[in-house]
Amino acid sequence: MHANDPKDDLHRYLDAARDAVVWKLEGLSEYDVRRPLTPTGTNLLGLVKHLAGVELGYFGPTFGRPHGESFPWHDEDAEPNADMWATADESREDVLGLYRRARAHADATIEALPLDAPGRVAWWGEAGDVTLQRIMLHMTAETNRHAGHADIVRELIDGKAGMRAGNTNMPDAEETWYRAYRDKLEASAKAAQAKQA
Repeated sequence: MHANDPKDDLHRYLDAARDAVVWKLEGLSEYDVRRPLTPTGTNLLGLVKHLAGVELGYFGPTFGRPHGESFPWHDEDAEPNADMWATADESREDVLGLYRRARAHADATIEALPLDAPGRVAWWGEAGDVTLQRIMLHMTAETNRHAGHADIVRELIDGKAGMRAGNTNMPDAEETWYRAYRDKLEASAKAAQAKQA
């Protein structure tokens, strides 16, 4: 990495988001990495599976760099959202292995091409002409968005929250402080609602 190199900066931010998503699975049971904790079914392993497919798509065919992976969830007869959850037959290691391969393929594309390298995102239609820089920005935003989802899902599972191991980016406080803090926010929300009535 070079100081103030735009490509290195983009890659570093993408890697940080990738690592955050994977870190959210650490120490959890098979059930917990798969369980849906929102009305739309958001779950940790599904987020990783989705991101693997997205990275392979954006850093593969977009730049004429085939990846050789097969995605049954893209088949014409696949059920909706099939990329957003892992079946009982797809192990955690299968999904994490796919994500590692997706990252390696994306990293090879990033390494091989300059930021202004042209690409074409077929599913974007008329807006599909892109550069490597735009795809790196897009994937960083996409991955960070899902890292936020993963952070909330993990907090719902066992209360653990934060950015990454060694730097949660959270206030260093006891559980009792957080409980009082949450109660204060709840009281404030109720008071604001009462003012509107």
